[in-house]
Amino acid sequence: MMPSSPETTPHPHHAPVRNLAIWYRRFGDPEQVLQLEQAPLAPVGAAELQVRMLYAPVNASDLIPVTGAYGHRVIPPQVAGYEGVGIVTNAPAEYRGLLGKRVLPLRGQGTWQSVVACEPQWAIPVPDAIDDPLAARGYINPLAALLMLKQHPPAGKHLLLTAAGSDCALLLGQWALRQGALSVSGVHRSPAHAPRLAACGITPIRQTDSAAIVRAAACADLVFDATGGELAQALLAALPAHADFVCYGLLSGRPFHQLQPLPRVHWFHIRNTLGAITGPQWQALFGDIWPLLASSIISASRHVALADWQQAIRLYSQGGRAVRPLLVMPPLLLP
Repeated sequence: MMPSSPETTPHPHHAPVRNLAIWYRRFGDPEQVLQLEQAPLAPVGAAELQVRMLYAPVNASDLIPVTGAYGHRVIPPQVAGYEGVGIVTNAPAEYRGLLGKRVLPLRGQGTWQSVVACEPQWAIPVPDAIDDPLAARGYINPLAALLMLKQHPPAGKHLLLTAAGSDCALLLGQWALRQGALSVSGVHRSPAHAPRLAACGITPIRQTDSAAIVRAAACADLVFDATGGELAQALLAALPAHADFVCYGLLSGRPFHQLQPLPRVHWFHIRNTLGAITGPQWQALFGDIWPLLASSIISASRHVALADWQQAIRLYSQGGRAVRPLLVMPPLLLP
Protein backbone atom coordinates (compact mmCIF):
# COMPACT_ATOMS: atom_id res chain seq x y z
CA MET A 1 0.00 0.00 0.00
CA MET A 2 1.20 3.49 -0.82
CA PRO A 3 0.51 6.46 1.44
CA SER A 4 -1.47 9.33 -0.01
CA SER A 5 -2.10 12.87 1.08
CA PRO A 6 -4.79 12.88 3.81
CA GLU A 7 -6.48 15.80 2.09
CA THR A 8 -6.69 14.03 -1.26
CA THR A 9 -10.15 12.77 -2.15
CA PRO A 10 -9.89 9.54 -4.16
CA HIS A 11 -11.51 9.34 -7.57
CA PRO A 12 -15.02 7.85 -7.20
CA HIS A 13 -14.00 4.83 -9.27
CA HIS A 14 -11.07 4.06 -7.02
CA ALA A 15 -11.23 1.82 -3.96
CA PRO A 16 -12.02 3.80 -0.79
CA VAL A 17 -9.34 5.33 1.38
CA ARG A 18 -8.65 3.15 4.40
CA ASN A 19 -8.60 4.27 8.01
CA LEU A 20 -6.16 2.90 10.61
CA ALA A 21 -7.53 2.51 14.14
CA ILE A 22 -6.71 0.74 17.40
CA TRP A 23 -9.76 -1.27 18.45
CA TYR A 24 -10.69 -3.40 21.41
CA ARG A 25 -13.42 -5.94 20.75
CA ARG A 26 -13.34 -7.50 24.20
CA PHE A 27 -12.11 -6.51 27.64
CA GLY A 28 -8.71 -7.49 28.99
CA ASP A 29 -5.07 -6.48 29.30
CA PRO A 30 -4.66 -3.59 26.83
CA GLU A 31 -1.51 -5.09 25.32
CA GLN A 32 -3.41 -8.29 24.63
CA VAL A 33 -6.82 -7.09 23.43
CA LEU A 34 -6.02 -3.88 21.54
CA GLN A 35 -5.47 -4.40 17.81
CA LEU A 36 -4.40 -2.12 14.98
CA GLU A 37 -6.96 -2.57 12.21
CA GLN A 38 -7.66 -0.94 8.88
CA ALA A 39 -11.00 -0.53 7.17
CA PRO A 40 -12.58 1.68 4.50
CA LEU A 41 -12.95 5.23 5.76
CA ALA A 42 -16.56 5.77 6.80
CA PRO A 43 -18.37 8.68 5.15
CA VAL A 44 -18.70 11.75 7.35
CA GLY A 45 -22.17 12.65 8.59
CA ALA A 46 -23.80 15.76 7.17
CA ALA A 47 -23.72 17.48 10.56
CA GLU A 48 -20.24 16.29 11.60
CA LEU A 49 -16.68 17.47 11.31
CA GLN A 50 -14.13 15.11 9.81
CA VAL A 51 -10.75 15.45 11.50
CA ARG A 52 -7.47 13.95 10.30
CA MET A 53 -5.65 13.11 13.51
CA LEU A 54 -2.07 14.19 14.13
CA TYR A 55 -1.29 13.09 17.71
CA ALA A 56 -3.06 11.32 20.56
CA PRO A 57 -1.58 10.73 24.03
CA VAL A 58 -1.69 7.61 26.19
CA ASN A 59 -3.47 8.22 29.51
CA ALA A 60 -4.75 6.05 32.32
CA SER A 61 -8.23 7.10 31.23
CA ASP A 62 -7.57 5.52 27.81
CA LEU A 63 -6.36 2.19 29.18
CA ILE A 64 -8.63 1.59 32.18
CA PRO A 65 -11.85 1.18 30.11
CA VAL A 66 -10.10 -1.46 27.99
CA THR A 67 -9.71 -3.63 31.10
CA GLY A 68 -13.48 -3.69 31.68
CA ALA A 69 -13.36 -1.52 34.81
CA TYR A 70 -16.17 0.61 33.38
CA GLY A 71 -18.00 -2.30 31.78
CA HIS A 72 -21.35 -0.95 32.94
CA ARG A 73 -21.08 2.03 30.56
CA VAL A 74 -18.31 1.26 28.03
CA ILE A 75 -19.11 -1.72 25.83
CA PRO A 76 -16.84 -3.13 23.07
CA PRO A 77 -16.22 -2.90 20.21
CA GLN A 78 -14.62 0.52 20.64
CA VAL A 79 -11.74 2.52 19.21
CA ALA A 80 -9.43 3.46 22.09
CA GLY A 81 -8.40 6.99 23.06
CA TYR A 82 -10.21 10.01 24.47
CA GLU A 83 -8.14 12.99 23.37
CA GLY A 84 -5.81 14.25 20.66
CA VAL A 85 -5.37 16.93 18.03
CA GLY A 86 -6.08 16.91 14.30
CA ILE A 87 -6.92 19.02 11.26
CA VAL A 88 -10.48 19.53 10.01
CA THR A 89 -10.82 18.11 6.51
CA ASN A 90 -14.61 18.26 6.08
CA ALA A 91 -17.26 20.37 7.79
CA PRO A 92 -20.94 21.37 7.52
CA ALA A 93 -21.57 24.69 5.78
CA GLU A 94 -21.91 26.73 8.98
CA TYR A 95 -18.54 25.45 10.22
CA ARG A 96 -16.58 25.89 6.97
CA GLY A 97 -14.35 28.35 8.79
CA LEU A 98 -12.78 25.38 10.62
CA LEU A 99 -11.54 23.71 7.42
CA GLY A 100 -7.77 23.33 7.60
CA LYS A 101 -7.77 24.39 11.26
CA ARG A 102 -6.51 22.36 14.21
CA VAL A 103 -9.09 21.11 16.71
CA LEU A 104 -9.51 18.68 19.57
CA PRO A 105 -12.29 16.32 18.35
CA LEU A 106 -13.81 15.46 21.72
CA ARG A 107 -16.73 13.53 23.19
CA GLY A 108 -17.27 11.37 20.12
CA GLN A 109 -15.29 8.59 18.52
CA GLY A 110 -12.09 7.13 19.91
CA THR A 111 -9.05 9.20 18.97
CA TRP A 112 -6.48 6.43 18.39
CA GLN A 113 -7.21 6.40 14.65
CA SER A 114 -6.35 8.26 11.47
CA VAL A 115 -9.69 10.07 11.13
CA VAL A 116 -12.28 11.04 13.74
CA ALA A 117 -15.84 12.28 13.20
CA CYS A 118 -17.01 14.80 15.77
CA GLU A 119 -20.02 16.98 16.54
CA PRO A 120 -18.90 20.58 15.86
CA GLN A 121 -20.06 21.96 19.21
CA TRP A 122 -17.64 19.67 21.06
CA ALA A 123 -14.64 20.33 18.78
CA ILE A 124 -12.20 22.72 20.43
CA PRO A 125 -10.20 25.06 18.14
CA VAL A 126 -6.50 25.22 19.02
CA PRO A 127 -4.84 28.65 19.33
CA ASP A 128 -1.86 29.27 17.06
CA ALA A 129 0.43 29.68 20.09
CA ILE A 130 -0.20 26.08 21.24
CA ASP A 131 1.93 23.49 19.46
CA ASP A 132 0.54 20.13 18.35
CA PRO A 133 2.05 17.92 21.11
CA LEU A 134 0.74 20.20 23.85
CA ALA A 135 -2.65 20.62 22.18
CA ALA A 136 -3.04 16.83 21.99
CA ARG A 137 -2.94 16.77 25.80
CA GLY A 138 -5.28 19.70 26.35
CA TYR A 139 -8.37 17.80 27.51
CA ILE A 140 -8.26 15.05 30.13
CA ASN A 141 -5.79 16.33 32.72
CA PRO A 142 -6.23 20.09 32.23
CA LEU A 143 -10.03 19.94 32.29
CA ALA A 144 -10.03 17.68 35.37
CA ALA A 145 -7.69 20.06 37.19
CA LEU A 146 -9.70 23.13 36.19
CA LEU A 147 -13.05 21.65 37.22
CA MET A 148 -11.76 20.30 40.53
CA LEU A 149 -10.37 23.71 41.48
CA LYS A 150 -13.66 25.35 40.50
CA GLN A 151 -15.55 22.91 42.73
CA HIS A 152 -13.03 23.16 45.60
CA PRO A 153 -11.43 26.63 45.57
CA PRO A 154 -7.87 26.52 46.97
CA ALA A 155 -7.42 30.17 48.02
CA GLY A 156 -6.18 30.51 51.60
CA LYS A 157 -5.72 26.75 52.01
CA HIS A 158 -2.87 24.29 52.47
CA LEU A 159 -3.12 21.57 49.80
CA LEU A 160 -1.83 18.01 49.66
CA LEU A 161 -1.61 16.01 46.41
CA THR A 162 -1.04 12.30 45.86
CA ALA A 163 0.41 10.78 42.68
CA ALA A 164 2.07 14.17 42.53
CA GLY A 165 4.34 13.28 39.61
CA SER A 166 1.33 12.94 37.31
CA ASP A 167 0.40 15.72 34.91
CA CYS A 168 -2.99 16.24 36.53
CA ALA A 169 -1.42 16.71 39.97
CA LEU A 170 1.25 19.03 38.55
CA LEU A 171 -1.46 21.20 37.04
CA LEU A 172 -3.56 21.11 40.21
CA GLY A 173 -0.58 22.27 42.26
CA GLN A 174 0.54 25.05 39.94
CA TRP A 175 -2.94 26.40 39.32
CA ALA A 176 -3.87 26.20 43.01
CA LEU A 177 -0.84 28.36 43.87
CA ARG A 178 -1.88 30.90 41.22
CA GLN A 179 -5.34 30.98 42.79
CA GLY A 180 -4.01 31.80 46.23
CA ALA A 181 -3.25 28.46 47.92
CA LEU A 182 -1.01 29.03 50.95
CA SER A 183 1.08 25.93 50.19
CA VAL A 184 1.03 22.76 48.13
CA SER A 185 2.74 19.49 49.08
CA GLY A 186 2.92 16.48 46.79
CA VAL A 187 3.36 12.80 47.65
CA HIS A 188 5.34 11.03 44.94
CA ARG A 189 6.78 7.54 44.40
CA SER A 190 9.90 8.09 42.31
CA PRO A 191 12.84 10.32 43.31
CA ALA A 192 12.90 11.49 39.69
CA HIS A 193 9.75 13.53 40.32
CA ALA A 194 11.11 15.64 43.20
CA PRO A 195 13.02 18.27 41.18
CA ARG A 196 10.09 18.94 38.86
CA LEU A 197 7.69 19.25 41.80
CA ALA A 198 10.01 21.73 43.47
CA ALA A 199 10.27 23.70 40.22
CA CYS A 200 6.47 24.00 40.26
CA GLY A 201 6.46 25.35 43.81
CA ILE A 202 5.21 22.03 45.22
CA THR A 203 6.96 20.58 48.29
CA PRO A 204 7.88 16.97 47.41
CA ILE A 205 7.25 14.16 49.91
CA ARG A 206 8.38 10.59 49.24
CA GLN A 207 5.57 8.06 49.48
CA THR A 208 7.80 5.93 51.70
CA ASP A 209 8.18 8.76 54.25
CA SER A 210 5.16 7.94 56.40
CA ALA A 211 6.02 10.45 59.11
CA ALA A 212 6.30 13.34 56.65
CA ILE A 213 3.01 12.34 55.03
CA VAL A 214 1.21 12.35 58.38
CA ARG A 215 2.69 15.75 59.29
CA ALA A 216 1.58 17.25 55.96
CA ALA A 217 -1.89 15.74 56.26
CA ALA A 218 -2.34 17.11 59.78
CA CYS A 219 -1.88 20.65 58.39
CA ALA A 220 -3.84 20.20 55.15
CA ASP A 221 -7.17 21.84 54.39
CA LEU A 222 -7.69 20.18 51.02
CA VAL A 223 -6.46 16.89 49.51
CA PHE A 224 -6.65 15.83 45.87
CA ASP A 225 -6.08 12.07 45.80
CA ALA A 226 -5.57 9.90 42.72
CA THR A 227 -4.19 6.86 44.53
CA GLY A 228 -6.75 5.40 46.94
CA GLY A 229 -5.79 2.32 48.92
CA GLU A 230 -3.59 2.47 52.02
CA LEU A 231 -2.30 5.98 51.32
CA ALA A 232 -5.80 7.42 51.15
CA GLN A 233 -6.70 5.59 54.35
CA ALA A 234 -3.66 7.01 56.14
CA LEU A 235 -4.42 10.54 54.95
CA LEU A 236 -8.05 10.38 56.10
CA ALA A 237 -6.89 9.25 59.54
CA ALA A 238 -4.46 12.17 59.86
CA LEU A 239 -6.47 15.04 58.31
CA PRO A 240 -8.15 17.65 60.51
CA ALA A 241 -11.93 17.39 60.71
CA HIS A 242 -12.50 20.59 58.68
CA ALA A 243 -10.54 19.30 55.66
CA ASP A 244 -11.96 18.19 52.32
CA PHE A 245 -10.68 15.01 50.67
CA VAL A 246 -11.29 14.83 46.91
CA CYS A 247 -10.77 11.43 45.26
CA TYR A 248 -10.36 11.50 41.48
CA GLY A 249 -8.67 8.16 40.86
CA LEU A 250 -7.63 4.80 42.30
CA LEU A 251 -4.22 4.25 40.73
CA SER A 252 -3.33 1.76 43.46
CA GLY A 253 -6.17 -0.45 42.24
CA ARG A 254 -7.47 -0.64 45.82
CA PRO A 255 -10.39 1.19 47.40
CA PHE A 256 -10.44 2.95 50.74
CA HIS A 257 -13.13 3.24 53.40
CA GLN A 258 -14.42 6.35 55.11
CA LEU A 259 -14.52 5.30 58.75
CA GLN A 260 -15.91 8.56 60.17
CA PRO A 261 -18.09 11.40 58.83
CA LEU A 262 -15.26 13.98 58.91
CA PRO A 263 -13.15 14.97 57.06
CA ARG A 264 -15.58 15.22 54.14
CA VAL A 265 -14.94 12.93 51.18
CA HIS A 266 -15.85 14.01 47.65
CA TRP A 267 -15.67 11.99 44.43
CA PHE A 268 -14.77 13.61 41.13
CA HIS A 269 -15.25 12.17 37.64
CA ILE A 270 -15.22 14.33 34.52
CA ARG A 271 -18.06 12.31 33.01
CA ASN A 272 -20.38 13.35 35.86
CA THR A 273 -19.98 17.01 34.90
CA LEU A 274 -20.38 16.74 31.13
CA GLY A 275 -24.14 16.30 30.97
CA ALA A 276 -24.79 19.74 32.46
CA ILE A 277 -22.32 21.63 30.23
CA THR A 278 -23.71 23.40 27.16
CA GLY A 279 -21.74 23.87 23.94
CA PRO A 280 -20.87 27.52 24.70
CA GLN A 281 -19.86 26.64 28.27
CA TRP A 282 -17.68 23.84 26.89
CA GLN A 283 -15.89 26.24 24.57
CA ALA A 284 -15.45 28.78 27.40
CA LEU A 285 -13.76 26.20 29.64
CA PHE A 286 -11.04 25.72 27.06
CA GLY A 287 -10.74 29.46 26.72
CA ASP A 288 -9.59 29.29 30.35
CA ILE A 289 -7.42 26.21 29.84
CA TRP A 290 -5.22 27.31 26.94
CA PRO A 291 -3.42 30.24 28.61
CA LEU A 292 -3.02 28.28 31.85
CA LEU A 293 -1.62 25.24 30.06
CA ALA A 294 0.75 27.27 27.90
CA SER A 295 2.44 28.70 31.00
CA SER A 296 2.57 25.51 33.09
CA ILE A 297 5.13 22.76 33.62
CA ILE A 298 4.07 19.26 32.54
CA SER A 299 5.95 16.16 31.45
CA ALA A 300 7.68 16.15 28.09
CA SER A 301 6.15 14.08 25.30
CA ARG A 302 7.78 11.20 23.45
CA HIS A 303 6.49 10.42 19.97
CA VAL A 304 5.65 6.82 19.11
CA ALA A 305 4.27 5.68 15.76
CA LEU A 306 0.70 4.35 15.88
CA ALA A 307 1.97 1.00 14.59
CA ASP A 308 4.16 0.78 17.72
CA TRP A 309 1.28 1.33 20.12
CA GLN A 310 2.41 -1.52 22.40
CA GLN A 311 5.71 0.28 22.92
CA ALA A 312 3.75 3.40 23.90
CA ILE A 313 1.74 1.48 26.50
CA ARG A 314 4.89 -0.07 27.97
CA LEU A 315 6.49 3.36 28.18
CA TYR A 316 3.41 4.73 29.93
CA SER A 317 3.59 1.91 32.50
CA GLN A 318 7.22 2.50 33.48
CA GLY A 319 7.80 3.55 37.09
CA GLY A 320 9.21 7.03 37.50
CA ARG A 321 8.29 7.88 33.91
CA ALA A 322 9.00 11.54 33.16
CA VAL A 323 7.56 11.60 29.63
CA ARG A 324 4.09 11.18 28.11
CA PRO A 325 3.80 8.77 25.16
CA LEU A 326 2.21 10.49 22.19
CA LEU A 327 0.91 8.35 19.34
CA VAL A 328 1.79 9.79 15.93
CA MET A 329 -0.93 9.14 13.39
CA PRO A 330 0.08 7.95 9.91
CA PRO A 331 -1.34 9.34 6.66
CA LEU A 332 -4.44 7.71 5.22
CA LEU A 333 -3.85 4.68 3.03
CA LEU A 334 -5.01 3.87 -0.47
CA PRO A 335 -5.55 0.14 -1.13
